[in-house]
Amino acid sequence: MQLTLSSVMLQAAQPGGGMMPIFLMVGMFVVMYFFMIRPQAKKAKEQKAFADSMNAGEQIVTTAGIHARINRANEDGTLQVEISRGTFMTIERSAVSMELTAAFRKKADAAAGIATTATK
Repeated sequence: MQLTLSSVMLQAAQPGGGMMPIFLMVGMFVVMYFFMIRPQAKKAKEQKAFADSMNAGEQIVTTAGIHARINRANEDGTLQVEISRGTFMTIERSAVSMELTAAFRKKADAAAGIATTATK
């Protein structure tokens, strides 16, 4: 058997060993957590707090785009909303869109600000 420098070098370098693959997997999990899992959990928590804080008399926009005013908050987790005079509908609290309602309120506040400025 003949030992050469190249045969010794080939035997010494074994593929797939070491801690590098473990660090790579942990790094990928950390990146996924901070970019995907954590923001979704935070948004779900904000949506739940928003749904729990809705009261009678507030203007809302549903996920289907229906603009309504809350008439009554029922004990079973639903809302009775008035779409137009005398037209009522019962919806789930989760059907109210936090983003659309916030955009609607912002637009209404801006219009009210323009109206009060114009009357002065």
